[in-house]
Amino acid sequence: MKVLVTGGLGFIGSALVRLLLTETDHEVINLDKIGYASTEGSLIEAQKSSRYHFYRCDLADAEVVDRIVRAEKPDAVVHLAAESHVDRSIDSPRPFLESNIVGTFNLLEACRSLPSLERLLHVSTDEVFGSLPLDSSRFDETTPYSPRSPYSASKASADHLVRAWAETYDLPCVVTNCSNNFGPFQFPEKMIPVMIVKAWRGEALPIYGDGSNVRDWLHVSDHARALLRVLDGAAVGQTYTVGGGNELSNLEVVGRVCDLINNRAPDSMDRHQLIEFVIDRPGHDLRYAIDDSRIRSELGWKPRYNFDDGLAQTVDWYIANGWWWQPLLRKSGAGLRQGLQGVGT
Repeated sequence: MKVLVTGGLGFIGSALVRLLLTETDHEVINLDKIGYASTEGSLIEAQKSSRYHFYRCDLADAEVVDRIVRAEKPDAVVHLAAESHVDRSIDSPRPFLESNIVGTFNLLEACRSLPSLERLLHVSTDEVFGSLPLDSSRFDETTPYSPRSPYSASKASADHLVRAWAETYDLPCVVTNCSNNFGPFQFPEKMIPVMIVKAWRGEALPIYGDGSNVRDWLHVSDHARALLRVLDGAAVGQTYTVGGGNELSNLEVVGRVCDLINNRAPDSMDRHQLIEFVIDRPGHDLRYAIDDSRIRSELGWKPRYNFDDGLAQTVDWYIANGWWWQPLLRKSGAGLRQGLQGVGT
């Protein structure tokens, strides 16, 4: 197949592009606007492949999107391009509406020109479902939407557009909602890479509130394999929630990062002493958890990484690849957790 990937220079997008090029014979068309979190260094090897083609394209530009889609005529589209940082959405919501809502609309409209399109896979987030209590409940494909941040509201809007275009215009759409991803090549503003980089450098480790917020962690390579399984085998119109089965509080995650850095750093500093609690983020969802039994039973997918092994691999990757993340720290907001207008870090 010819697969068009939007946001292929991002964290999840680049993982999917690498997987498509190494484990399939598909041709890959990558559309990315090269925003602040796009990293061309994530696809150095891909650029050597004759099956990889790149277009610098902002999905907010409808004319350009339509022209590329009509020219390339992909068999399948995987839509990953999105603004995704909650803190940034609190500080400045408009880019999230323009990218996540208008960009999705433009892509859907362009795809209507493809009568031979086999699949449009829209990749979303569990954050559209809102916040769970600290009990045994979990999100699944039937959970009502209840977004609580500008970011999650923009992604929920995009999900609704995709389903509406599928119903109204008969586009062959599939939607996935994933839990928090982690792994190599993640831009250093999300929690795990921020904590790894700061701990390695002996800097303060800021945790929102009391650190009790819980997330379900999914290694990015496992997510990419789930997307490939959905792309190849899911029925049109289906929805899948994708999780890692690794529920941990933010404080537990940072503690495990500290343990790993303590065992690897050349000095004797105890990184746990660097933890500090900062003013909580507005509207901070208490807990996310995923019931991914549908994708496991219907498509035979399951994650390969448990959290501890995946985190150790991720920490080792960041330690060994300063060439990738060190230049990124010069970008606006990198290495920070912003909260609201710079409150906290």
